[in-house]
Amino acid sequence: MKPELTDSRRLTGANLHWDHPSAIIDMAAKGNLEPFLRAWQDAAKILLNGVGYSGEGTCYRLFEGGASLLISAPIDVLYSMCELNEAAFNAVAAESAPPTEEYLKADIERLKNLFEAESAPALLALQAAAREHGLPFLWDDDEVSIGFGKGATVWPRSQLPAVEDLDWSTFSSIPLALVSGTNGKSTTVRMTASIMTAAGHRAGLTSTDFIRVADRIIDTGDYSGTGGARTLMRQPDVEMAVLEVARGGLLRRGLGVDHAQAALVTNVASDHLGEYGIHSVDELIPAKFIVRRALHHNDPLILNADDEGIRAYASGLNQRLFWFSLDAENTVIRKHVADDGQAAWLNGDWLVAAGGKGPAAGEREVANVKTIPVTRNGIVRYNISNALGAMSIALALGLPDEAIRQGLAAFRGDEQDNPGRGNWFERNGIRILVDFAHNEHGMRALADVVKRTDAERVVLLIGQAGDRRDRDIEDFTRAACSIRPDQLLVCNFEGYERGREPFAVAKLMCDYAQMAGIAAEAIELLPSPVEATRLALRQARPGDLLVLLTLAQRNESLALIHEFLEDNG
Repeated sequence: MKPELTDSRRLTGANLHWDHPSAIIDMAAKGNLEPFLRAWQDAAKILLNGVGYSGEGTCYRLFEGGASLLISAPIDVLYSMCELNEAAFNAVAAESAPPTEEYLKADIERLKNLFEAESAPALLALQAAAREHGLPFLWDDDEVSIGFGKGATVWPRSQLPAVEDLDWSTFSSIPLALVSGTNGKSTTVRMTASIMTAAGHRAGLTSTDFIRVADRIIDTGDYSGTGGARTLMRQPDVEMAVLEVARGGLLRRGLGVDHAQAALVTNVASDHLGEYGIHSVDELIPAKFIVRRALHHNDPLILNADDEGIRAYASGLNQRLFWFSLDAENTVIRKHVADDGQAAWLNGDWLVAAGGKGPAAGEREVANVKTIPVTRNGIVRYNISNALGAMSIALALGLPDEAIRQGLAAFRGDEQDNPGRGNWFERNGIRILVDFAHNEHGMRALADVVKRTDAERVVLLIGQAGDRRDRDIEDFTRAACSIRPDQLLVCNFEGYERGREPFAVAKLMCDYAQMAGIAAEAIELLPSPVEATRLALRQARPGDLLVLLTLAQRNESLALIHEFLEDNG
């Protein structure tokens, strides 16, 4: 198979491969790729020398069915470096023999003009000066800023100041935490922001639903990538912040900030495999751990000790760790505390913390599970884990125990606090649970909650987007069917087919559900989540538990639920 260039893009921050901003190519190919990759590196070196950037480096990552090819670059010439990377790739792909300087002469002349036009010495000077002063620096195509939050100043990219004209006393940073992982990111971020607020700080957060400062929604949408990070950290009223950092943004653009005081990985499970050269959970783990590249010196990396893959990967890291666990006897936790490390865990009904510095360093009970609404008196185990993660971030940032108690108690987990994630409704003996479980790991955690909840009849609504592998769709469906629903509503996600035929995924899920033991007469295929929600509400009767996984059309489904509650009030 001849190598095929499938994607070319900028990595604007630290990334899966190294800490450098880079131009990256993803290529599809089979067989022994080493000769091609060596030739690509040789061609890239010739081009780099030719355009005056000989100090930049190359690296690559092999994966099933292809490779990623990277060239580091200063932030002012990333577009040009993408052109150079593509030129090196195309030259090798077109020639049977390694390209020479003479062969690449025309490319060198063309690229020289591109680099010269894009070069921005004033931008690099500001970046270097900010680094020298230990201050955060953010940039994009339109704006440049120094400092975070209330200590930030923002300039249009076309109107950058001279370094010698700056008063460095006007810039400052704010405490910042990053949250990565497969499941629980959004909830953990919002819990953490609630604790920050209880501690008296004006908290900012990014998530897959919105950017928010205190009660002010800046914008709605998926802001778990670099754009959301920049927007939030430039808000002049933010005093403390926590960012949801999703896999897609990390692999597409890299980290959105170059420094945070703490970073957390909630868990790592099968999700979105097959994208960006990630084909297994073992390959996904390092991608989730990209957040650790934002940590300096003694900043803690907070990890879930209940996750086997996280434990194994962390054993090879050389940085300060902060562990949390639902198991008070977790061996990693016990050993870490014995070695004077920081940790948090569940003991009975209490979230317990130990380690750190100062008078609160000893083992102590911080918050009772029964006072944290989203745990529903301890039934929702995954939200206990999320609370432990949020508490760990708060402790890492030096927030007091009382603020942790107040913040977790104030976090209701309803559709205002945490839209679409563990939202419970009840009226006239009918209970409704709206959730975002969208992979096997999340579905099994939700199934545990449903099994712990008394119900005469369980109605389950599920669906899935078309960009999942058949195997992942089957695993998700089987996890859903472990609830043993009395009625299973399988819905099509119009607009989310992503290369499949309409209803193809929904029909697959119906087949997998029958293979998992759900009777055919208990399964109904619906054209959309809205129609499925409408049917579930119309047929609901006292004693029912409706579990609605509204991964699409969430707002429309919630509106139907509110109409139902009002009509049955």
